Amino acid sequence: MPPFLPGGGVAAPPPHPGVPSQTVPPTPGAPGAPPEPAPDDLDYRHRGARVLVAEHQRGADATAIGRLAVQIPGFLVSLAVVSSFALGICGHVVGTVVVLAWLASGALVFHRPTELAFARHVLKLRVPTADERARLEPVWREVTARAGIEAHTYELMVENSDGLNAVAVAGHVVGVTTYALNRIPSGNLAAVLAHELGHHTAGHAWAGLLGYWYSLPGRIAWAVTRGLARVAIAVAGVFSLAAAGIVYLVLGFTVIAGFVVAWYITIPLVAAPYLLAYVGRRGELRADQQAAELGFAHRLAEVIHHSRLEEESAKAAALARGQKPKQPGPLARLLSSHPDHDARLAALEPYLRLRR
Repeated sequence: MPPFLPGGGVAAPPPHPGVPSQTVPPTPGAPGAPPEPAPDDLDYRHRGARVLVAEHQRGADATAIGRLAVQIPGFLVSLAVVSSFALGICGHVVGTVVVLAWLASGALVFHRPTELAFARHVLKLRVPTADERARLEPVWREVTARAGIEAHTYELMVENSDGLNAVAVAGHVVGVTTYALNRIPSGNLAAVLAHELGHHTAGHAWAGLLGYWYSLPGRIAWAVTRGLARVAIAVAGVFSLAAAGIVYLVLGFTVIAGFVVAWYITIPLVAAPYLLAYVGRRGELRADQQAAELGFAHRLAEVIHHSRLEEESAKAAALARGQKPKQPGPLARLLSSHPDHDARLAALEPYLRLRR
């Protein structure tokens, strides 16, 4: 469920780290006056025309398949956790039913009412108002018409936010912020929406949420284990440093033994965050490519360039206040799910040259 820009409003999987979303600049005019509506400058090639619908509406590209493959070790750990808990507490028959129900629960990623409830309550998206729908739907219909996608396949939702962002959620939801909806030209809004449509048609959105869901029990078990380890060390430290040292040694040997005995699980688990970040970056470039192929390369470049200027402006403002901006290190860059602005603009360059 990747956001258009890093730091966007996505909560499960957790938001991708990165630069903050763009904030709304001051609106010129009298204080308290409503902002002027964004210009409707989109080239509506399909307004009133018959739309040629593509035979294949969605699929799973290498990025989506890679994301699922990377999550397999986490899924196996989660399966072990769920099975141990269910069979140990509920007995063989009921426990087996619980395990099967958990395995089948991934289908809810494509269950529209569940998706909408998730979007409303977890991501804080809402149904567009009548005015917002009047602004959003013509742009969305043009984007989907160019892609050969049936517009009604997806649910459009809105997030109350002063950041320029959008998000593809699960199987059928596209969310956009009020800033993106009301404050940028229709052509730029179409580019952002085309990017999110690319995440859906390539399978990035559902693959990301499905992988996260099936790795969640393992994540919870690991968090509980770490918490218990901290409690054990704290309790041992009350008695003596020697007791705390013994607990450290026992825990250390246990972790090392786990790595040695089940290396085929532990090594992929350690590598998973870096691999997921890599496929996330590839997915963003792939979604940019779809938007460019639909004719939005220049508009997408404008949005990315504006985002870069906002980031540089924020850094300059921090320096002016005497604050040193925090620069991400090599490890943080490897864990970033979004490519930097320059990488995205460089990937768009072949499409930008076509119209020069």
